[in-house]
Amino acid sequence: MKLQDVCEITCVDSEKVERVKNKLRGQETANVAKIYKALADDTRLKIAYALLEEELCVCDVANIVGATTATASHHLRLLKNTGLAKFRKEGKLVYYSLDDDHVKKLILIAFEHQGEMSQRGSRTIG
Repeated sequence: MKLQDVCEITCVDSEKVERVKNKLRGQETANVAKIYKALADDTRLKIAYALLEEELCVCDVANIVGATTATASHHLRLLKNTGLAKFRKEGKLVYYSLDDDHVKKLILIAFEHQGEMSQRGSRTIG
């Protein structure tokens, strides 16, 4: 017998629903979604992971992910615009790094979770 993943009847716990809705009202979910959307691209996630290790110039990032400097620059700019990365200019070079420890933790936790899922033998999403 196959288990269904949806309720078979409608039963709403009004107090619980209202409590969670009140908490959600104070959150900026659209802005948080932009962060996850930025990291949902495979190339940008690789770039973010690379920036966990070191501050890198655009040319280094392009080489690491196998992209042109224009493509790497585009992805880095998007990461910067979503508040995930920051940059500094040194002469003619531009160096990128992750913005802060929260961003680093977010990326590390995602990879740690994926590692646990792989060890459990679960199939990956996508």
